[in-house]
Amino acid sequence: MRALILGVIALFSVQTAVAQDAMDSGVSSIESPFDVSMTIDKLTAALESKGMTVFGRVNHTSNADNVGLSLRPTEVLIFGNPKIGTPLMNCAQSVALDLPQKMLAWQDEAGQTHLGWNDPMYLQKRHGIEGCDEVLKKVSGALANFAKAATSE
Repeated sequence: MRALILGVIALFSVQTAVAQDAMDSGVSSIESPFDVSMTIDKLTAALESKGMTVFGRVNHTSNADNVGLSLRPTEVLIFGNPKIGTPLMNCAQSVALDLPQKMLAWQDEAGQTHLGWNDPMYLQKRHGIEGCDEVLKKVSGALANFAKAATSE
């Protein structure tokens, strides 16, 4: 009986740690009704319509195929705007490690497409950003709006 109780406690502790890791990852995401490619296409259009610069698109699935490996559809779009990123870097230059911004579209095991990005509030914590709350809120709102535009029908 004691072993059973200890086993249940250990299992609960592991599940709690895994859930906490997911919460602490700093990744925000939403589901998309589109495939990965269309989601990134729609994201690109939304970003460009707001004057954002798209620096690149990385098709990890294609890259895997090129070396004989397989990977479910997975693409990253890299984008930014120096008018927004520069003030963040002036608060904490190390945030440049996470800039320009990126959004990841991927297909899970069940075939559902997701769009994810770094939560700016996590970046605030990660880089010790102080005095940039308004910029961080603006970036958070903009990223959420871009994600919504990319995943709306």
